Amino acid sequence: MALFSRRPKKHEPVASVPDADAPATDAAPHPAEADAAPEGAIPDVPISVTTYGTPAGMPRVPASAPPTEPGRAPLAPAAPLAGRNRPAASTRPRRSVPGIEDNVLLAAALAALDPQPSPQQTFEVARQLLQGRVYLRVRGEARELLAAGKDIPMATATIGGAQHVLAFSGGAALQAAVRADGDTGTSAVAIGVVALLRQVIDGPFAGLGIDLGSSPAAIVLTRALIEKTLEDLDESLAVKSALTGERTAESITALVAALRTAPMWIAARRQDDGAVGIAQTRMSDGTRMLEVFSHPLELHVLGRGDRSVRITAAQLIAAVNGEPALAGVVVNPQGPWMRLSREDLAPLQDET
Repeated sequence: MALFSRRPKKHEPVASVPDADAPATDAAPHPAEADAAPEGAIPDVPISVTTYGTPAGMPRVPASAPPTEPGRAPLAPAAPLAGRNRPAASTRPRRSVPGIEDNVLLAAALAALDPQPSPQQTFEVARQLLQGRVYLRVRGEARELLAAGKDIPMATATIGGAQHVLAFSGGAALQAAVRADGDTGTSAVAIGVVALLRQVIDGPFAGLGIDLGSSPAAIVLTRALIEKTLEDLDESLAVKSALTGERTAESITALVAALRTAPMWIAARRQDDGAVGIAQTRMSDGTRMLEVFSHPLELHVLGRGDRSVRITAAQLIAAVNGEPALAGVVVNPQGPWMRLSREDLAPLQDET
């Protein structure tokens, strides 16, 4: 592990990284701002198949859109709806090490990696990285460095002859790194994901290594992927936050408010007859919903070969209004997701 001296632009209170072989002890807690999903695998999304319709109000797709198989494309195993927006909605924090709140969705995506990750697995990690915070490993006591006004030296590693910033999904991953190199004189500092990605792009780095030392649950994201992620990203993460946070009576209101200004994408497919269709999901209760994505990664992870087309709130509500068979929209169908009915979308009517 190499270190260089550079202060993160946005940092949060820190916690020492306990020795992996030592019993767990209480560490200084930090604000629980990061949202988490239940432990274990990412929940199944109760969506059965995807069909392609042509809602009104959608932008035209250039003729260069890639050809695809006609008909329906399987999306995820169907599962009965036990309640409105329930799947991936029950979120709770997890601390695998006291004082360090894990990015659970990111950790789950990493744990599912093959030895040679597929493009879809890489996209899955990249999209689940956008959950709020991750951790940097710091040589020395980060609290003392911050109190003294000193720079925070971020850990880096040389991979393939190029320097990469290292980040960790939570306490278990930090402990694994300690076990791997034996350097117990380190601590952790939480950093917002957007600030971290900006650090990578603003510096001389080839990419970002996540949870290195936790093989095979580790990956390197290239600079090119990070640049593209930032190019299409709503840096407030408003939609993502609304979907990953604990579901309350205000969740739908918060998501609809985010959709008013946040960038959105739909999935377009050119069929054999030359017509361009827009992806619609049939939920397991039979209703048809327009698929909406908060970032192209949310679409690309599906591996369907669809083209992502950016839309506005006005185009979204026009599309729903123009298709009486649509019951509403489903946002980020790969999960965490939320379905919004026509009634839920009513506040967007003034966008038309």
